[in-house]
Amino acid sequence: MARYTRTPSSLGPQPTIEEKDNQPRYLTVKYPIIPRSQNDIYVFSRSSDRYDTLALAYYSDSSLWWIISTANPNFRSDSLIPPIGSQLRIPSILNVNQIISNYESLNS
Repeated sequence: MARYTRTPSSLGPQPTIEEKDNQPRYLTVKYPIIPRSQNDIYVFSRSSDRYDTLALAYYSDSSLWWIISTANPNFRSDSLIPPIGSQLRIPSILNVNQIISNYESLNS
């Protein structure tokens, strides 16, 4: 699944007037607050780790990278790579459906 499949997008304001307005634009996305759980997993990142590969390993779906990224707000949100050697919180797979539901209600 592509990384931005679930990200809402639209065409420019007047796509028939200018060709550049015919390109899709991603809309602002709101991410839910992800509360801590006793079932969360904590790992130390390695040089080969990225949020999407961690999501694939823990959730079997790389498009859920944003869950891990959002759960770790103390790291850069504009990077797919967490700082090497940093402790990351991986929200429990038991909570993923609720997190996705919260995401969808914020962005509907």
